[in-house]
Amino acid sequence: MQLPCRINIAPAAAVLTLATLLLTAAPARAAIDETIPAPQFIAMLEQRAMMAQPREQCFLYTELVHSMTQLAGKQFLDGDFEQGAATLKKIQHYAQLIHQNLANNTKRIKEAEKLMEHTTFHLGEYVHHATGDDQLALQATLKQLDGVHDELLTQVFRH
Repeated sequence: MQLPCRINIAPAAAVLTLATLLLTAAPARAAIDETIPAPQFIAMLEQRAMMAQPREQCFLYTELVHSMTQLAGKQFLDGDFEQGAATLKKIQHYAQLIHQNLANNTKRIKEAEKLMEHTTFHLGEYVHHATGDDQLALQATLKQLDGVHDELLTQVFRH
């Protein structure tokens, strides 16, 4: 005598969905460059961003902010506080440019949002390792970048 076989599809679908999400999210995270950029690379990024079409500037400035954040973190961790503070000022300047021109910058907006999320996460880690005035400067920059990230996220949902 054969018993009827009942298969509940919901758990299998949930496992398949979770596996798909994990497999597709990993390459996106892996694509973010974690190397500390050389000053020449940052200068090249600055030049590219300034000369780019308005629609492309948002992503390029976000890429620049990410690279500069990596550099500032290294500078602070290495004890080069003056250079780290100067890099933070540049980060704040480029974050302001992203904020001011966000409405015109629609190309690669989702990529810019993901990169900014990653950048703010790392900057938050640097805040925890800093002390005194450096920590205050890092917190102020993090607050500004969090605001820019929120604006980018809003734009992603609009498009």
